[in-house]
Amino acid sequence: MAKIHVVLYQPEIPQNTGNIARTCAATGSSLHLIKPLGFSLDDKYMKRAGLDYWSLLDVHVYENLDDFYAQNPEADIYYFSKKAHHLYSEVAYPDEVYLMFGKETKGIPEDVLREHERKTVRMPMREGLRSLNLSNTVAIAVYEVLRQHHFDGLTLEGGLKLD
Repeated sequence: MAKIHVVLYQPEIPQNTGNIARTCAATGSSLHLIKPLGFSLDDKYMKRAGLDYWSLLDVHVYENLDDFYAQNPEADIYYFSKKAHHLYSEVAYPDEVYLMFGKETKGIPEDVLREHERKTVRMPMREGLRSLNLSNTVAIAVYEVLRQHHFDGLTLEGGLKLD
């Protein structure tokens, strides 16, 4: 099974982080949060969005970006930004991957994107729009990695039994 690490750089909206936590729980992905956070980890809106999945999560919290890099020196990181030239769907994601997403209002700092331009990817959307919702973007990216790894480790059965 692919090991996916979802990294949120300074997330600001508790409901987005709650929804992302739910996606992580459903897919077995780890959640990494880089401070400062725009909310408390006890926020009722974040907890409500994550439902009762918090006990199923592997969550890591870092004081800042340098702390994250120091604790994950071998991380193979892909940075998601509307400023990237490469499409997220053109990448062959490794078995263990870190997917980094920026804060809702400003994204990942441009100096970080420039330093890692080769591993910075974007999702296509109509011109003139500012961005996709963060929790939707994370879900699309996580499921692309899972699709490339044939959804290994996830339940593929279900649905209606029609006679």
